Amino acid sequence: MKQLLLEISPAFEPALENFVVGRNAELIQTLRQLLAGSGRERAIYLWGEVGSGKTHLLRGLVAAAREAGLPALLVTAGETIPVRPGAGMLVAVDDVARLDAEAQIDLFNLYNDLREEGGFFVASGPCPPAQLEARPDLATRLGWGLVYQVQGLNDAEKAQALQAHARVRGFVLPQEVLDYLLRHLRRDLASLMAVLDALDRITLEQQRPVTVPLLRQLLQIEMEL
Repeated sequence: MKQLLLEISPAFEPALENFVVGRNAELIQTLRQLLAGSGRERAIYLWGEVGSGKTHLLRGLVAAAREAGLPALLVTAGETIPVRPGAGMLVAVDDVARLDAEAQIDLFNLYNDLREEGGFFVASGPCPPAQLEARPDLATRLGWGLVYQVQGLNDAEKAQALQAHARVRGFVLPQEVLDYLLRHLRRDLASLMAVLDALDRITLEQQRPVTVPLLRQLLQIEMEL
């Protein structure tokens, strides 16, 4: 029964449509133009602090490309960089700062191949290309296209994102619970959403409404693990 309850809640899938835009309107427009093939640039590099939404955007971009029938691939830390991408392919590489020396060489070659074959390249990192601790030739390539800083959300925008995430999970987030989350927990959106997911699970398991006391109980359980 417990497993069945856990399966009731839908998984949250990052998409361009459910990204809270905030101060990133120009970036979102550029990514949509990339998908439509109407932009002049075919390479984009995103940088920003942890929790700013870089991974969300890359995953959403790849999902949108596949839905449109375009070949697309997302490469995350620890995965192999493709050797020869297909013509016109979109490749998104998340967190290039975590690539080892061999993977940096592969990424350098991938960038050149995509450029020659008319593909699309999007990558993310924690800082601008010039500040990356990476091969100079790779850092130069990453700075050839458009470079955007992904702006983090303010509290009002985080509240909007958390309320939207709760709706996707199938429950209403009371204002007092939202206020508690923003006052007492880690500030990055990924951590806050993970707490919401856990809160959703415990409400299903215990058949209780979402309240601040239940949230405190959840946090106490997490501290004891």
